[in-house]
Amino acid sequence: MELNITGGKTVEVADSAFGRPFNGALVHQAVETYLAGGRAGTAAQKTRAEVSGGGSKPWRQKGTGRARAGTMRSPLWRHGGQIFPQKPRSYAKGLNRKMYRGALRAILSELVREERLIVVNDFGLDAPKTKSMIARLEEFGGSDALIVLAGEDRNVQLAVRNLPHADVTNVNGVNPVSLLRHERVVITVEALKQLEEWLA
Repeated sequence: MELNITGGKTVEVADSAFGRPFNGALVHQAVETYLAGGRAGTAAQKTRAEVSGGGSKPWRQKGTGRARAGTMRSPLWRHGGQIFPQKPRSYAKGLNRKMYRGALRAILSELVREERLIVVNDFGLDAPKTKSMIARLEEFGGSDALIVLAGEDRNVQLAVRNLPHADVTNVNGVNPVSLLRHERVVITVEALKQLEEWLA
């Protein structure tokens, strides 16, 4: 299949990467897996054995009229330990490479069908100016965009960082969440070929 390049030309890409049907269930699973892998999982609470204090019996076993108590750090007491405390854990889920790439193919194919994937020859800026970046993105329909480059471009990175709805990445940083989060994806021809080679 052919994709239009801004400026009038076209580029040939593989149907296996940019012409696949949309698979909502697979995309949902890939997004969940990606987000789960980003969770810190650092929440931690203490059990009754880990909180400080409580070494002595608050009062004698019998004769006081009160309920028996062995420690003031019981979970039933204020300042006591947690019964089922949270502990550091990993929220990462497993998703094999074939399914992950299949989800990316489905998302990219849907972007092509909705005309939200914009291909450009080059996205270079003469200077790292946010004003220049806004003007360039307005040519493509607005500042809510993900810019995918073949390599690092310092000017583009500096110009984008003050825009709340725009982001820039290279081919290695493309993921399901970033593709779905933005209104459109602006990608260079070189980056498009790298992405096609990875997904084909």
